[in-house]
Amino acid sequence: MNKLLITLSAVALTVGLASPAVADRDHHRPAEFGRATLTGFASLPAETYVPGSPVSGAALGTAPVNGIAAPFPGQPVQGFSGILNRHDGTYDVLSDNGFGNKANSGDFLLRVHHVKPDTRTGKVKVLGGFYLSDPNRHVPFALTRADRVLTGSDFDVESIVRASDGTYWMGDEFGPFLLHFSSKGRLLQAPIPLKGVQAPENPYLNGAAPNLPSSKGFEGMARGVDGRHLYPLLEGWVADGTPGDLRMSEFDLRTSRYTGKRWIYRLESTDNAIGDAIALDDHRFLVIERDGGQGDSAKFKRIYLADNRDRNHDGVMDKTLVADLLDIANPKGLGGFGKTFRFPFTTIEDVVLIDDRTLAVMNDNNFPGSSGRTPGKADNNEFITLRLTDPLNADRRAFR
Repeated sequence: MNKLLITLSAVALTVGLASPAVADRDHHRPAEFGRATLTGFASLPAETYVPGSPVSGAALGTAPVNGIAAPFPGQPVQGFSGILNRHDGTYDVLSDNGFGNKANSGDFLLRVHHVKPDTRTGKVKVLGGFYLSDPNRHVPFALTRADRVLTGSDFDVESIVRASDGTYWMGDEFGPFLLHFSSKGRLLQAPIPLKGVQAPENPYLNGAAPNLPSSKGFEGMARGVDGRHLYPLLEGWVADGTPGDLRMSEFDLRTSRYTGKRWIYRLESTDNAIGDAIALDDHRFLVIERDGGQGDSAKFKRIYLADNRDRNHDGVMDKTLVADLLDIANPKGLGGFGKTFRFPFTTIEDVVLIDDRTLAVMNDNNFPGSSGRTPGKADNNEFITLRLTDPLNADRRAFR
């Protein structure tokens, strides 16, 4: 074979080998992302309370935790487990069940906070918010409070989306249930269970064995870009499933029923958990996956792109690493940190799109229990923005 033929053959081989990557690009599936860059940092002090709110934490005992002793003088603005972009520089953020479990959170009032992070000053301003309640008695089982304001002993709300009509849908871990609220936080219909799945806290167990671990319900929930569907994602695996395989289901908002469609998100390790999920288009989602470590013991805090088309036919969603939250470039030294920024918190449970290459991320500070930033000191609520090396090629409807 002469040199010209050899050269042409080599070119053809190179093109042939490259074509799958090109095809992936054409289908908006980046082969890989590089190191994300920190572009904004703001922080809300751990000891921030809702003005004029009732005392909380009475069931925690009086021994100080990370230097803070209960009971607390009000309702802490903490436990951010979901975030919504209001597209005016402010966000809705969802507090979870309060202090970690059903037994100790009866005096924590479930609430959505309205906050404004300012990355120029590094501060987060709390503008207001609303409590969640059931004044029309849609919940068929007993609630903690006679006034039917919902508490952390009633539900553990961990994910939130805003529907096109301005109402809110939230994912709960105690059922797990889907909960539908008005724009003012009033429950609009009875809690919707996930058929065949029950956590230990589920009020309908009636002596049956649960098949989902405690605190492993709907940790993440994405709103479909079509505006019609929700995609709740369990944090734990169901007992009859494969360890590490988490179910994402499809729920139809028009019929208020599950469609029966389901996909599997596979954890990188059975020691990991997911923290949040948002939709990029009809098939792709961003998912936070993290270990249970904090501070120096934190080894795995990542954001993945998960594609339900399963192109390699292995039965699980395809995953692409988008950002390593323990290795973020910080060339400007934002927040007073070094050239490498780490987000080393036990629970990182909030991600939202800012633009096609920028994400905002927040932690759940588990007030006052987590101390990932400084040992022995309760974590603040931190808000960061990240610039990705590649565009996400998100559907424009994902930014609504």
